[in-house]
Amino acid sequence: MEKKESNVEKVISELTDQCQKININTKNIFKNENEEDAVSPMMEKLEEPVAVIQLMQCGSLEIGEERQRRVSMMESLCQVNGTKPPTINNNSTNIINNHDNNNKDENNNINNTTKNNNNIINDNNSNNENELNNNKNNSVTIKSNVNSGIGGSGGGGGGGGGVNNSSKCHNDPDCPNDPQQRLAVLSFEQVRRLNDVMNEIVSIHGRGNFPTIEVRLRDLVTIVRSKLEEDPSNGGAGMRVKDIRLNGGAASHVLATESQPYNDLDLIFAVELGGSGRNYDKVKAAVLGSLFDLLPEGVSRKRITTCSLKEAYVSKMVKVNNDGDRWSLISLGNSRGYRNVELKFVDTMRRQFEFSVDSFQIVLDSLLLFYECSKLPINENFYPTVVGESVYGDFQEALYHLHKKLISTRHPEEIRGGGLLKYCNLLVKMYKPSQPDYIKFLERYMCSRFFIDFPDINQQQAKLENYLWNHFVGPDEESLKYQYLMLLHSVVEESTVCLMGHERRQTLSLIENLAFQVLCQEQQKLNNQQPQTGPPPTYVYTNGYPPNGGYYYTPVISTACYTCSCTSWMACSS
Repeated sequence: MEKKESNVEKVISELTDQCQKININTKNIFKNENEEDAVSPMMEKLEEPVAVIQLMQCGSLEIGEERQRRVSMMESLCQVNGTKPPTINNNSTNIINNHDNNNKDENNNINNTTKNNNNIINDNNSNNENELNNNKNNSVTIKSNVNSGIGGSGGGGGGGGGVNNSSKCHNDPDCPNDPQQRLAVLSFEQVRRLNDVMNEIVSIHGRGNFPTIEVRLRDLVTIVRSKLEEDPSNGGAGMRVKDIRLNGGAASHVLATESQPYNDLDLIFAVELGGSGRNYDKVKAAVLGSLFDLLPEGVSRKRITTCSLKEAYVSKMVKVNNDGDRWSLISLGNSRGYRNVELKFVDTMRRQFEFSVDSFQIVLDSLLLFYECSKLPINENFYPTVVGESVYGDFQEALYHLHKKLISTRHPEEIRGGGLLKYCNLLVKMYKPSQPDYIKFLERYMCSRFFIDFPDINQQQAKLENYLWNHFVGPDEESLKYQYLMLLHSVVEESTVCLMGHERRQTLSLIENLAFQVLCQEQQKLNNQQPQTGPPPTYVYTNGYPPNGGYYYTPVISTACYTCSCTSWMACSS
């Protein structure tokens, strides 16, 4: 036994002398011959225990074929020396090469002898030193694998150093949640309401002598999709429609437990628009071609052109082709009191919602396929699987906000107009902020973005009047106009920080004058509904704005002349 130990010490001394003479650098040990990067600074850090722990935590250390070959060589070497081979596991690995001068060239001899040197030292030291050296050998092995690119020689260390960037997203409160949380399967009651919406008769009124087009929403969607996907030689756009979704107030109506009023039918067609404007023209031609096919029977089509169809049935057209936003909007319908159909063709859109309660999108593809394949009506035991998505991030949270009438949003400065008008509309309809302090803080961003998008007083007036006209339809909602404007006045007065003093006073005066005008109109309507017992009341008000007017008065009530019955003066008592 003493003889074997002396042989081991002799081998150690020989190997140490050989390494010192050749002056091995880490470039020849851990790099291939064609690689030029030096790793000596990394070798200096390997002596630190902290670095060892960090490296052992990254990646897989499974034993590959090359490593298994080296282990067998180590075992044969240990049998010759009479020592017990160390165990190999996934947490601690030793790479030991056989010292074979007959089969290896000079560089391989250096690698093998150096690694044999480390292993012999590990085998003959004490238990405590052996554990520490094994860890250091581990760190050397992993470090060399990370820096040399491994290939096949590293034996399984190549796949473990990646960082999961998604974990950072979950720690960010403003980052969207897990994609699975965005989706949910609709219940039968929700699918039934969706079926009612799709079977609803939509009236698209035309200007002038153009007739009204009446069509079911499901048929309109099917015709527009067929026009988009039809071959260009047959008059189609030749575009692929990825999916079709119901969005906005109609989607909220489908998902809500109570009746949810909605003014428009918003449909999203996911298409590829690209950077050129030709695809936008194809989309417009497909929609106008669909309207041409939907004209009632008996209408002469000879002299009807796409330009005349656009003037007759299209109330609004929007085209956006900016960085990160490629979409277009075509709004059909011109009559107040009827639901407009808004067809949105989206390639990419950075901001798809204003508040959580209007962030729902219902995928219609499965329902449209059900209409094509089944002749049976939808019932509780036979209905398609329909998936809904909340682009707000968390479907269940957004649905809770919808049921409880709560207001929640994020980054309102990304919304055109800041969502200010929509926010006040929710407030007047008895919605409550889910986080009052936070929503109060966001009001400043809403106001700032609104005045960035509408800096001129004339633009602000046009926007407010247009919003009142489109979103307060019917007797129930028209009665909320005055309250809505006064709420808007208070929000602008308290949260506007980006305007100069005279601009702020000008905007507040505009909102106040609109509110007084609405109030006078409401009072006039109420008096007209009451039976007339005397002469009609006289209203005195002006339509202008300061400094040319802007003062509104209450009705002038005429009274009968009062005749004094006094015949004598009253005595003055001193």
